[in-house]
Amino acid sequence: MISEPEEIADAAYEQLFERVCAVDVAKESGKVCTRLPRPAAPGRRVSRVWDVPATARAVAELADQLVGLGIAKVTVESTSDYWRIWFYLFEAAGLDVQLVNARDVKNVPGRPKTDKLDAVWLAKLTEKGLLRPSFVPPAQIRVLRDYTRMRTDLTRERTRHWQRLEKLLEDSLIKVSSVASKLDTLSTRDMIEALIRGERDPRVLAGLARGKMRAKHAALVEALTGRFDDHHAELARMLLDQIDGLDRQVDILTTRIEQLIAAIPAAAAPTTGPSGHDEPGPGIPSQAGLPALDRLAEIPGIGLRGAQIILAEIGLDMTRFPTAAHLTSWSKLCPRTIQSGATNRAGKTGKGNPYLKGILGEAAAAAAKTSTFLGERYRRIVKRRGKLKALVAVARSILVIVWHLLNDPTTRFHDLGPDYHTTRVNTDRKIRNLIRQLEALGHTVTLQPTA
Repeated sequence: MISEPEEIADAAYEQLFERVCAVDVAKESGKVCTRLPRPAAPGRRVSRVWDVPATARAVAELADQLVGLGIAKVTVESTSDYWRIWFYLFEAAGLDVQLVNARDVKNVPGRPKTDKLDAVWLAKLTEKGLLRPSFVPPAQIRVLRDYTRMRTDLTRERTRHWQRLEKLLEDSLIKVSSVASKLDTLSTRDMIEALIRGERDPRVLAGLARGKMRAKHAALVEALTGRFDDHHAELARMLLDQIDGLDRQVDILTTRIEQLIAAIPAAAAPTTGPSGHDEPGPGIPSQAGLPALDRLAEIPGIGLRGAQIILAEIGLDMTRFPTAAHLTSWSKLCPRTIQSGATNRAGKTGKGNPYLKGILGEAAAAAAKTSTFLGERYRRIVKRRGKLKALVAVARSILVIVWHLLNDPTTRFHDLGPDYHTTRVNTDRKIRNLIRQLEALGHTVTLQPTA
Protein backbone atom coordinates (compact mmCIF):
# COMPACT_ATOMS: atom_id res chain seq x y z
CA MET A 1 0.00 0.00 0.00
CA ILE A 2 1.42 3.36 -1.09
CA SER A 3 0.86 6.19 1.36
CA GLU A 4 0.06 9.74 0.37
CA PRO A 5 3.08 12.05 0.09
CA GLU A 6 3.60 14.33 3.06
CA GLU A 7 4.44 17.97 2.53
CA ILE A 8 7.12 19.32 4.90
CA ALA A 9 7.51 23.08 5.04
CA ASP A 10 10.97 24.64 5.20
CA ALA A 11 12.10 26.34 8.37
CA ALA A 12 12.54 30.11 8.38
CA TYR A 13 16.30 29.82 7.96
CA GLU A 14 16.09 27.36 5.04
CA GLN A 15 16.28 29.72 2.08
CA LEU A 16 18.73 30.40 -0.71
CA PHE A 17 21.03 33.42 -0.54
CA GLU A 18 22.92 34.94 -3.44
CA ARG A 19 25.57 36.83 -1.47
CA VAL A 20 26.89 35.25 1.72
CA CYS A 21 29.88 35.34 4.03
CA ALA A 22 31.24 32.85 6.57
CA VAL A 23 33.88 33.19 9.27
CA ASP A 24 35.90 30.28 10.67
CA VAL A 25 36.74 31.70 14.08
CA ALA A 26 40.02 31.40 15.98
CA LYS A 27 41.41 33.28 18.97
CA GLU A 28 43.67 35.76 17.20
CA SER A 29 42.08 35.89 13.75
CA GLY A 30 39.29 34.57 11.57
CA LYS A 31 39.28 32.98 8.15
CA VAL A 32 36.70 34.94 6.14
CA CYS A 33 35.07 33.55 2.99
CA THR A 34 32.60 35.40 0.73
CA ARG A 35 30.50 33.67 -1.92
CA LEU A 36 29.32 36.01 -4.68
CA PRO A 37 27.98 35.61 -8.23
CA ARG A 38 30.69 35.45 -10.92
CA PRO A 39 29.98 38.35 -13.32
CA ALA A 40 31.66 36.72 -16.33
CA ALA A 41 29.85 33.37 -15.92
CA PRO A 42 26.11 33.55 -15.14
CA GLY A 43 24.98 30.81 -12.77
CA ARG A 44 28.48 30.28 -11.37
CA ARG A 45 29.87 31.36 -8.01
CA VAL A 46 33.22 32.68 -6.83
CA SER A 47 34.72 32.28 -3.34
CA ARG A 48 37.24 34.70 -1.87
CA VAL A 49 39.11 33.74 1.32
CA TRP A 50 41.37 35.87 3.49
CA ASP A 51 42.48 36.33 7.11
CA VAL A 52 41.17 39.12 9.33
CA PRO A 53 42.65 39.87 12.79
CA ALA A 54 40.21 39.41 15.66
CA THR A 55 40.40 43.02 16.81
CA ALA A 56 37.54 45.50 17.13
CA ARG A 57 38.89 47.85 14.43
CA ALA A 58 39.61 45.12 11.88
CA VAL A 59 36.28 43.38 12.38
CA ALA A 60 34.37 46.68 12.18
CA GLU A 61 36.14 47.49 8.89
CA LEU A 62 35.23 44.03 7.61
CA ALA A 63 31.59 44.60 8.59
CA ASP A 64 31.52 47.85 6.55
CA GLN A 65 33.08 46.01 3.61
CA LEU A 66 30.45 43.27 3.77
CA VAL A 67 27.66 45.85 3.89
CA GLY A 68 29.12 47.41 0.76
CA LEU A 69 29.16 44.03 -1.00
CA GLY A 70 25.47 43.55 -0.24
CA ILE A 71 25.98 40.41 1.84
CA ALA A 72 22.57 38.95 2.70
CA LYS A 73 23.64 36.42 5.38
CA VAL A 74 26.75 36.02 7.52
CA THR A 75 27.59 32.81 9.37
CA VAL A 76 29.92 32.77 12.36
CA GLU A 77 31.18 29.53 13.88
CA SER A 78 30.70 29.27 17.65
CA THR A 79 34.23 28.54 18.84
CA SER A 80 34.58 29.08 22.61
CA ASP A 81 33.89 32.78 23.33
CA TYR A 82 35.95 33.95 20.36
CA TRP A 83 32.80 34.35 18.21
CA ARG A 84 31.48 37.24 20.29
CA ILE A 85 33.56 40.04 18.72
CA TRP A 86 32.50 38.92 15.23
CA PHE A 87 28.82 38.47 16.05
CA TYR A 88 28.41 41.67 18.06
CA LEU A 89 30.13 43.95 15.55
CA PHE A 90 28.40 42.38 12.55
CA GLU A 91 25.08 42.76 14.35
CA ALA A 92 25.85 46.41 15.16
CA ALA A 93 26.61 47.06 11.47
CA GLY A 94 23.14 45.88 10.49
CA LEU A 95 24.20 42.57 8.92
CA ASP A 96 21.96 39.49 9.14
CA VAL A 97 24.32 37.29 11.16
CA GLN A 98 23.75 33.79 12.50
CA LEU A 99 25.77 31.73 14.97
CA VAL A 100 26.13 28.01 14.23
CA ASN A 101 27.47 25.13 16.26
CA ALA A 102 30.72 23.72 14.88
CA ARG A 103 29.42 20.20 15.56
CA ASP A 104 26.63 20.72 13.01
CA VAL A 105 28.88 21.82 10.13
CA LYS A 106 32.11 19.84 10.36
CA ASN A 107 30.82 16.26 10.04
CA VAL A 108 31.75 15.75 6.38
CA PRO A 109 33.88 12.62 5.88
CA GLY A 110 36.59 12.68 3.23
CA ARG A 111 37.07 16.46 3.29
CA PRO A 112 40.51 17.76 4.29
CA LYS A 113 40.50 19.75 7.52
CA THR A 114 41.99 23.21 6.95
CA ASP A 115 40.80 26.65 8.00
CA LYS A 116 40.43 27.75 4.38
CA LEU A 117 38.32 24.77 3.38
CA ASP A 118 36.27 25.10 6.58
CA ALA A 119 35.45 28.72 5.72
CA VAL A 120 34.50 27.82 2.14
CA TRP A 121 32.33 24.94 3.35
CA LEU A 122 30.56 27.23 5.84
CA ALA A 123 29.87 29.72 3.06
CA LYS A 124 28.47 27.04 0.75
CA LEU A 125 26.16 25.73 3.47
CA THR A 126 25.05 29.29 4.22
CA GLU A 127 24.04 30.14 0.66
CA LYS A 128 21.95 26.96 0.43
CA GLY A 129 20.18 27.54 3.76
CA LEU A 130 21.46 24.32 5.33
CA LEU A 131 22.63 25.78 8.65
CA ARG A 132 20.45 25.89 11.74
CA PRO A 133 21.29 29.05 13.70
CA SER A 134 21.95 28.98 17.42
CA PHE A 135 19.89 31.08 19.81
CA VAL A 136 21.58 34.40 20.63
CA PRO A 137 19.39 36.68 22.80
CA PRO A 138 19.18 40.44 22.24
CA ALA A 139 21.65 42.80 23.87
CA GLN A 140 19.51 43.58 26.95
CA ILE A 141 19.07 39.89 27.73
CA ARG A 142 22.78 39.21 27.10
CA VAL A 143 23.69 41.80 29.74
CA LEU A 144 21.17 40.31 32.16
CA ARG A 145 22.54 36.83 31.45
CA ASP A 146 26.08 37.96 32.33
CA TYR A 147 24.89 39.15 35.74
CA THR A 148 22.77 36.07 36.54
CA ARG A 149 25.51 33.67 35.49
CA MET A 150 28.07 35.55 37.58
CA ARG A 151 25.73 35.36 40.58
CA THR A 152 25.27 31.63 40.05
CA ASP A 153 29.03 31.09 39.84
CA LEU A 154 29.70 33.16 42.97
CA THR A 155 26.94 31.35 44.85
CA ARG A 156 28.54 28.02 43.99
CA GLU A 157 31.92 29.33 45.07
CA ARG A 158 30.43 30.47 48.38
CA THR A 159 29.06 26.96 48.91
CA ARG A 160 32.54 25.55 48.31
CA HIS A 161 33.96 27.85 51.01
CA TRP A 162 31.33 26.65 53.50
CA GLN A 163 32.31 23.08 52.66
CA ARG A 164 35.98 23.91 53.21
CA LEU A 165 35.10 25.45 56.58
CA GLU A 166 33.23 22.30 57.56
CA LYS A 167 36.26 20.18 56.66
CA LEU A 168 38.43 22.50 58.75
CA LEU A 169 36.13 22.09 61.76
CA GLU A 170 36.20 18.31 61.31
CA ASP A 171 39.99 18.47 61.33
CA SER A 172 39.82 20.32 64.66
CA LEU A 173 37.42 17.66 66.04
CA ILE A 174 34.58 20.20 66.24
CA LYS A 175 31.36 18.39 65.23
CA VAL A 176 28.95 21.31 65.35
CA SER A 177 27.67 20.52 61.84
CA SER A 178 26.25 17.27 63.24
CA VAL A 179 24.01 19.22 65.61
CA ALA A 180 23.21 22.39 63.63
CA SER A 181 21.30 22.07 60.37
CA LYS A 182 23.67 24.45 58.56
CA LEU A 183 26.90 26.28 59.30
CA ASP A 184 25.55 29.61 58.09
CA THR A 185 23.01 29.98 60.93
CA LEU A 186 23.47 32.88 63.34
CA SER A 187 24.12 30.54 66.28
CA THR A 188 26.83 28.58 64.49
CA ARG A 189 28.44 31.75 63.18
CA ASP A 190 28.66 33.16 66.71
CA MET A 191 30.29 29.93 67.94
CA ILE A 192 32.89 29.92 65.14
CA GLU A 193 33.66 33.61 65.74
CA ALA A 194 34.16 32.86 69.46
CA LEU A 195 36.49 29.96 68.59
CA ILE A 196 38.53 32.29 66.37
CA ARG A 197 38.77 34.83 69.22
CA GLY A 198 40.26 32.15 71.47
CA GLU A 199 37.27 30.81 73.44
CA ARG A 200 37.70 27.07 74.02
CA ASP A 201 35.22 26.27 76.82
CA PRO A 202 32.48 24.15 75.15
CA ARG A 203 29.87 25.24 77.71
CA VAL A 204 30.49 28.92 76.98
CA LEU A 205 30.37 28.21 73.25
CA ALA A 206 27.13 26.23 73.57
CA GLY A 207 25.63 29.11 75.54
CA LEU A 208 25.80 31.24 72.35
CA ALA A 209 23.01 29.20 70.81
CA ARG A 210 19.85 31.05 69.80
CA GLY A 211 16.24 30.05 69.37
CA LYS A 212 15.54 26.36 68.94
CA MET A 213 19.22 25.44 69.23
CA ARG A 214 19.13 26.23 72.96
CA ALA A 215 17.27 22.95 73.47
CA LYS A 216 20.34 21.13 72.10
CA HIS A 217 22.71 22.47 74.78
CA ALA A 218 24.03 19.07 75.90
CA ALA A 219 24.65 17.91 72.33
CA LEU A 220 26.37 21.19 71.52
CA VAL A 221 28.71 20.84 74.50
CA GLU A 222 29.80 17.42 73.23
CA ALA A 223 30.12 18.63 69.62
CA LEU A 224 32.19 21.70 70.59
CA THR A 225 34.70 19.71 72.61
CA GLY A 226 37.71 19.37 70.34
CA ARG A 227 41.22 20.56 69.48
CA PHE A 228 40.65 23.89 67.78
CA ASP A 229 44.05 25.64 67.80
CA ASP A 230 45.56 28.84 66.41
CA HIS A 231 46.16 27.58 62.88
CA HIS A 232 42.53 26.48 62.64
CA ALA A 233 41.50 29.96 63.81
CA GLU A 234 43.63 31.68 61.15
CA LEU A 235 42.29 29.53 58.33
CA ALA A 236 38.70 29.86 59.56
CA ARG A 237 39.08 33.65 59.61
CA MET A 238 40.23 33.60 55.97
CA LEU A 239 37.33 31.44 54.91
CA LEU A 240 34.74 33.56 56.72
CA ASP A 241 36.17 36.73 55.17
CA GLN A 242 35.91 35.12 51.74
CA ILE A 243 32.31 34.12 52.45
CA ASP A 244 31.39 37.60 53.66
CA GLY A 245 32.95 39.13 50.54
CA LEU A 246 30.99 36.77 48.31
CA ASP A 247 27.80 37.61 50.22
CA ARG A 248 28.29 41.30 49.46
CA GLN A 249 29.01 40.62 45.79
CA VAL A 250 25.94 38.39 45.43
CA ASP A 251 23.77 41.11 47.01
CA ILE A 252 25.17 43.70 44.58
CA LEU A 253 24.49 41.42 41.62
CA THR A 254 20.95 40.71 42.83
CA THR A 255 20.19 44.42 43.06
CA ARG A 256 21.61 45.03 39.61
CA ILE A 257 19.61 42.12 38.14
CA GLU A 258 16.39 43.55 39.55
CA GLN A 259 17.19 46.93 38.00
CA LEU A 260 17.95 45.40 34.60
CA ILE A 261 14.71 43.40 34.52
CA ALA A 262 12.70 46.45 35.59
CA ALA A 263 14.18 48.35 32.62
CA ILE A 264 12.95 45.77 30.07
CA PRO A 265 9.50 46.82 28.78
CA ALA A 266 8.44 43.25 27.96
CA ALA A 267 8.99 42.21 31.58
CA ALA A 268 6.45 44.71 32.92
CA ALA A 269 2.86 43.86 33.75
CA PRO A 270 0.49 43.84 30.75
CA THR A 271 -1.69 46.93 30.53
CA THR A 272 -4.69 45.21 28.92
CA GLY A 273 -6.44 41.88 29.22
CA PRO A 274 -6.77 39.35 26.42
CA SER A 275 -9.90 41.09 25.10
CA GLY A 276 -8.15 44.46 24.87
CA HIS A 277 -9.77 45.80 28.05
CA ASP A 278 -8.17 46.59 31.37
CA GLU A 279 -10.01 43.77 33.18
CA PRO A 280 -8.89 40.14 32.84
CA GLY A 281 -10.85 37.88 30.50
CA PRO A 282 -12.73 34.64 31.18
CA GLY A 283 -10.72 31.98 32.95
CA ILE A 284 -8.13 34.51 34.11
CA PRO A 285 -7.77 35.17 37.86
CA SER A 286 -9.38 38.36 39.03
CA GLN A 287 -6.08 39.97 40.03
CA ALA A 288 -4.52 42.50 37.67
CA GLY A 289 -1.83 41.40 35.25
CA LEU A 290 1.51 40.61 36.82
CA PRO A 291 5.07 41.30 35.64
CA ALA A 292 6.88 38.40 33.99
CA LEU A 293 8.89 37.58 37.13
CA ASP A 294 5.80 37.34 39.31
CA ARG A 295 3.96 35.21 36.75
CA LEU A 296 6.82 32.70 36.63
CA ALA A 297 7.19 32.75 40.42
CA GLU A 298 3.65 31.36 40.72
CA ILE A 299 4.84 28.03 39.27
CA PRO A 300 5.57 25.48 42.05
CA GLY A 301 9.31 25.18 42.64
CA ILE A 302 10.25 28.52 41.06
CA GLY A 303 11.05 31.56 43.17
CA LEU A 304 12.10 35.05 42.11
CA ARG A 305 15.76 34.01 41.78
CA GLY A 306 14.85 31.07 39.57
CA ALA A 307 12.55 33.25 37.46
CA GLN A 308 15.37 35.75 36.95
CA ILE A 309 17.71 33.02 35.70
CA ILE A 310 15.08 31.60 33.34
CA LEU A 311 14.38 35.03 31.84
CA ALA A 312 18.10 35.62 31.38
CA GLU A 313 18.62 32.29 29.60
CA ILE A 314 15.63 32.17 27.24
CA GLY A 315 14.64 35.84 27.03
CA LEU A 316 11.12 37.23 26.80
CA ASP A 317 10.55 36.97 23.04
CA MET A 318 8.97 33.57 22.48
CA THR A 319 8.77 34.10 18.72
CA ARG A 320 12.30 32.70 18.68
CA PHE A 321 10.70 29.41 19.78
CA PRO A 322 7.53 28.91 17.68
CA THR A 323 6.11 26.30 20.06
CA ALA A 324 6.79 24.99 23.53
CA ALA A 325 8.20 21.85 21.91
CA HIS A 326 10.85 23.95 20.15
CA LEU A 327 11.91 25.41 23.50
CA THR A 328 12.12 22.04 25.26
CA SER A 329 14.04 20.60 22.31
CA TRP A 330 16.51 23.49 22.33
CA SER A 331 17.03 23.14 26.09
CA LYS A 332 17.62 19.37 25.65
CA LEU A 333 14.83 18.36 28.02
CA CYS A 334 13.20 15.90 25.63
CA PRO A 335 14.68 12.66 24.24
CA ARG A 336 15.94 12.60 20.66
CA THR A 337 13.84 10.37 18.40
CA ILE A 338 15.75 7.78 16.36
CA GLN A 339 13.75 5.97 13.69
CA SER A 340 15.01 3.26 11.34
CA GLY A 341 12.39 1.36 9.39
CA ALA A 342 9.72 0.12 11.77
CA THR A 343 11.95 0.62 14.82
CA ASN A 344 11.60 3.72 16.98
CA ARG A 345 13.75 4.41 20.01
CA ALA A 346 14.61 7.40 22.16
CA GLY A 347 18.13 8.79 22.16
CA LYS A 348 19.88 10.83 24.80
CA THR A 349 18.61 14.29 25.58
CA GLY A 350 21.99 16.01 25.19
CA LYS A 351 23.80 18.63 27.25
CA GLY A 352 21.86 21.81 26.56
CA ASN A 353 22.20 25.07 28.48
CA PRO A 354 23.76 24.15 31.86
CA TYR A 355 22.45 27.24 33.68
CA LEU A 356 18.89 26.74 32.43
CA LYS A 357 18.89 22.99 33.06
CA GLY A 358 20.40 23.57 36.50
CA ILE A 359 17.68 25.93 37.71
CA LEU A 360 14.93 23.80 36.14
CA GLY A 361 16.35 20.77 37.92
CA GLU A 362 16.22 22.62 41.24
CA ALA A 363 12.66 23.74 40.52
CA ALA A 364 11.62 20.18 39.60
CA ALA A 365 13.11 18.78 42.82
CA ALA A 366 11.22 21.38 44.85
CA ALA A 367 7.95 20.90 42.94
CA ALA A 368 8.19 17.12 43.41
CA LYS A 369 7.65 17.60 47.15
CA THR A 370 4.47 19.64 46.76
CA SER A 371 0.84 18.56 46.67
CA THR A 372 0.30 19.97 43.17
CA PHE A 373 -0.12 18.66 39.64
CA LEU A 374 3.65 18.77 39.12
CA GLY A 375 4.26 16.93 42.38
CA GLU A 376 1.77 14.23 41.44
CA ARG A 377 3.34 14.00 37.98
CA TYR A 378 6.68 13.26 39.60
CA ARG A 379 5.16 10.59 41.87
CA ARG A 380 3.39 8.91 38.95
CA ILE A 381 6.53 8.75 36.78
CA VAL A 382 9.06 7.86 39.47
CA LYS A 383 7.34 4.52 40.09
CA ARG A 384 8.17 3.16 36.64
CA ARG A 385 11.01 5.33 35.29
CA GLY A 386 13.15 6.25 38.29
CA LYS A 387 14.02 9.52 40.01
CA LEU A 388 16.27 11.10 37.38
CA LYS A 389 13.86 10.64 34.47
CA ALA A 390 10.96 11.76 36.62
CA LEU A 391 12.80 14.98 37.51
CA VAL A 392 13.60 15.62 33.84
CA ALA A 393 9.93 15.09 32.95
CA VAL A 394 8.82 17.58 35.62
CA ALA A 395 11.48 20.06 34.49
CA ARG A 396 10.17 19.78 30.94
CA SER A 397 6.61 20.40 32.17
CA ILE A 398 7.80 23.50 34.02
CA LEU A 399 9.49 24.82 30.88
CA VAL A 400 6.31 24.25 28.86
CA ILE A 401 4.39 26.30 31.44
CA VAL A 402 7.06 29.02 31.24
CA TRP A 403 6.69 29.19 27.46
CA HIS A 404 2.94 29.69 27.67
CA LEU A 405 3.25 32.37 30.38
CA LEU A 406 5.83 34.31 28.36
CA ASN A 407 4.16 33.78 25.00
CA ASP A 408 0.95 35.40 26.24
CA PRO A 409 1.64 38.00 28.98
CA THR A 410 -2.05 38.06 29.94
CA THR A 411 -2.07 34.41 31.07
CA ARG A 412 -1.67 33.32 34.69
CA PHE A 413 -0.59 30.01 36.14
CA HIS A 414 -3.42 27.77 37.33
CA ASP A 415 -2.58 24.51 39.08
CA LEU A 416 -4.58 21.52 37.81
CA GLY A 417 -4.35 19.88 41.23
CA PRO A 418 -2.88 16.57 42.38
CA ASP A 419 -6.14 14.74 41.57
CA TYR A 420 -6.14 15.80 37.91
CA HIS A 421 -5.55 12.27 36.57
CA THR A 422 -7.67 10.36 39.08
CA THR A 423 -10.74 12.50 38.39
CA ARG A 424 -10.44 11.75 34.68
CA VAL A 425 -10.22 7.98 34.94
CA ASN A 426 -12.83 6.10 32.92
CA THR A 427 -14.39 4.12 35.76
CA ASP A 428 -16.22 1.58 33.58
CA ARG A 429 -13.12 0.79 31.56
CA LYS A 430 -11.03 0.42 34.71
CA ILE A 431 -13.63 -1.98 36.21
CA ARG A 432 -13.58 -4.08 33.03
CA ASN A 433 -9.80 -4.25 33.07
CA LEU A 434 -9.68 -5.33 36.71
CA ILE A 435 -12.38 -7.99 36.15
CA ARG A 436 -10.48 -9.31 33.15
CA GLN A 437 -7.28 -9.58 35.19
CA LEU A 438 -9.02 -11.46 38.03
CA GLU A 439 -10.73 -13.84 35.58
CA ALA A 440 -7.38 -14.56 33.95
CA LEU A 441 -6.19 -15.69 37.41
CA GLY A 442 -9.07 -18.18 37.65
CA HIS A 443 -11.54 -16.16 39.74
CA THR A 444 -15.23 -15.53 39.23
CA VAL A 445 -16.04 -11.91 39.90
CA THR A 446 -19.38 -10.66 41.18
CA LEU A 447 -19.81 -6.92 41.60
CA GLN A 448 -21.94 -5.53 44.40
CA PRO A 449 -22.13 -1.75 44.88
CA THR A 450 -21.44 -0.40 48.34
CA ALA A 451 -24.33 0.92 50.39
